[in-house]
Amino acid sequence: MTRQPFEEYLKGIDNLEHREKVATILHWIMEEFPELEPVIKWNQPMVTHNGTYIFGLSVSKQHISVSPEVATIKQFKEDIEKSGYSYTDNIIRIKWKETIDYDLIRKLITFQMEEKAGFTKFWR
Repeated sequence: MTRQPFEEYLKGIDNLEHREKVATILHWIMEEFPELEPVIKWNQPMVTHNGTYIFGLSVSKQHISVSPEVATIKQFKEDIEKSGYSYTDNIIRIKWKETIDYDLIRKLITFQMEEKAGFTKFWR
């Protein structure tokens, strides 16, 4: 379904519906962006490109938190609002019952990759 190391992370999500939703997102990301490297850092699944952070997510009782980086959230504020997601400077919250806006995720990841091309540090 998804590439290691995400399998172990997914096993830790007790709610099977939530596990499947997160697995679907991670699988989609790896299919859409095969050049990204799947990693687990700070107990969260993330993808990196040439050693720099691109995108990550985490789960809570109420939602999935996706996090590109602050600059990317600011850049796509209107798109995030159109999707109906709540957000802060650091995360976008997708409630468990909400539909995943894959076009938005594609934009966030693509922007991160373009903006961080040649970047040598993990975080911006």
